[in-house]
Amino acid sequence: MSVIPIRWHDGGLKLIDQRLLPGESTEIHYDSVAAVADAIRDMVVRGAPAIGITAAFGVVLAARAHYAENPDNWRESIKDDLTMLAGARPTAINLLWAIERMRNCFADIEGDPLESLLAEAKAIHAEDIAANQRMGELGAGLIESGSSILTHCNAGALATGGYGTALGVIRSAVMAGKVEQVFADETRPWLQGARLTAWELLQDGIPVSLIAEGAASWLMHQGKVQWIVVGSDRIAANGDVANKIGTYQLAVSARHHGVKFMVVAPTSTVDMQVASGAEIPIETRTADELLKCGDKTVAAAGASAWNPVFDVTPAALVDAIVTEQGVVEKPDREKMLAMMQNV
Repeated sequence: MSVIPIRWHDGGLKLIDQRLLPGESTEIHYDSVAAVADAIRDMVVRGAPAIGITAAFGVVLAARAHYAENPDNWRESIKDDLTMLAGARPTAINLLWAIERMRNCFADIEGDPLESLLAEAKAIHAEDIAANQRMGELGAGLIESGSSILTHCNAGALATGGYGTALGVIRSAVMAGKVEQVFADETRPWLQGARLTAWELLQDGIPVSLIAEGAASWLMHQGKVQWIVVGSDRIAANGDVANKIGTYQLAVSARHHGVKFMVVAPTSTVDMQVASGAEIPIETRTADELLKCGDKTVAAAGASAWNPVFDVTPAALVDAIVTEQGVVEKPDREKMLAMMQNV
C-alpha cells in the first residue's frame, strides 16, 4: 500500500488531510500539540489506530515545547496538553491508550525528552502496521474462496498506521485469490466509504462497488454478500463493538440473512475496563453534518438533526473478532479475557 497517512518529517508531524480526498491529496504540517488536537477533532485524521498514532506524535510535540520553556518541570506542565489531546475524540480508545503509553515513558527520561519520546511514537506507528498485516492474514484465513465482502466506513491505511484493519483483511484475501467482489457503503454523513475506502482500494487495483447504506439489506437478501468486514473504535470486555454509525444495523441484517460478520482491530482497541458496550461513550457531532452537504444546506429549513457518530453492535451479533493476537469466534467476556492475557 503506497498511502502513508502519518509521518514524522522535518521536525514535525505530517498528515494527509482526509477531508479533501479523493479530489485532492494534500499533507498538512503540524508543529504544536494544540494543532494536532484540532486535526483529530476536525477529522483531518480519523480512524481509531490513526488517531492514537497521531496523538503519540502530539505528545512528542508537547514535550518538546514544555522542555524548551521549563526543562525542570516539563512533566508537570505537559498535563493540560495531554488532557486536551485525550478529549479530542472521546470514543476512540486508541487515543487514550497511546497517550498513556507515552506518559509511561516519562519517568525514565533524563534531560531532553525528545529523542526518547520520538522513538516511542515511531515504535507505536511501526507496531500498528505490523499488527495490521498480521490481522490481514488471520482474517483472510476465515474467508472462503469466491466470497464477496461488504465493508462500512474506512478501516484502511488511512485509518491506521498503514495497510488497514478491515481493508487489511480485504487486501490479504484479494491477494489470496479469495474475493469475487468488494462492496462499500457510502457511509454518510462524511462519506468515508465513497471518498476514502473506494479511493484506497482503487489505488491498489482492487475493484469496488459503492452502495447506499439503505441498499445493504437488499444486497444480502439477493445472496451477493458472504462477509461483512468492519473495523472498530472501541471493543468492550464482553466483545460488544463500537464502530461507525450504521454498523449495528448491518450486523442485525447480516444475522437475519445468514451473512458472517467480522470485526478487525488491534488489541489497543480493546478496553477491558469497560464491561459492555453500554458503558462506551458515544460521540455526537454537530447537526450541520446532516443538514448540509459541504457548504450547501440540503435539509428543509427548521429541521433539527440527531448525529451520533458511532453505534454499538452486541457481541451476540459478531461471528469473529480478529486482532494481532488471534481470532475470537463468537466473542464473550471469557474468550476476550483469554485473548488479552497474551498482551
